[in-house]
Amino acid sequence: SNEAAGLSPAPSAETVESSRGILFIVSAPSGAGKTSLVSELPELESNMLVAVSHTTREKRPMETDAVNYHFVAPGVFQQMIKADAFLEYAKVFDHLYGTSKAAVERDLRAGRDVLLEIDWQGARQVRAALPQAVSIFILPPSLASLRSRLRSRGQDDDAVIETRLATARSEISHCDEYDYLVVNDDFSVALGELRAITHAEHARYDHRRGHLKTLLDELLSTQ
Repeated sequence: SNEAAGLSPAPSAETVESSRGILFIVSAPSGAGKTSLVSELPELESNMLVAVSHTTREKRPMETDAVNYHFVAPGVFQQMIKADAFLEYAKVFDHLYGTSKAAVERDLRAGRDVLLEIDWQGARQVRAALPQAVSIFILPPSLASLRSRLRSRGQDDDAVIETRLATARSEISHCDEYDYLVVNDDFSVALGELRAITHAEHARYDHRRGHLKTLLDELLSTQ
């Protein structure tokens, strides 16, 4: 038998299902520090990775294909849309961005947690396709703080910054669609909250019951 050979018994279908990874959606207005948090979290959680999006925009000098994005021609992207290959996709500043359904499913089946950094519209598409996804919205500590962060980038003039703030307000108005809210005032505190959320989701009954079936059967046995 497997056990006699020193191997674990074959997992039941229930155990396999419960050992799936969890898809975490993370959204935030520009300037809330979402990208820094999303890139730092997998450094602390070895079983987590960030989904790599497809895009039709040109690769920048410091970027690496298949690491930062999968850079594809517009025609290829359109073929993927027709083939229903995306969990979600959107047009942003004349370029298309999308998340591969097959890649996310492969990683989840392998038991990896996947972080998806997308806006509220993309989050809606993903929740419709995968209702079990866990969604987190990152908030800035104040409007003044958000304005200051946008200004400190040194990339935009005041008019552009005010436009970005108006967009931010619009995005924040959808935060009630999310499971969790995290305020990014102190980076290390916000990162700790994100980690706590991921750990709590793994401790949920519906995620743990397959792993703990043998233990539960023993504890509930009348023998």
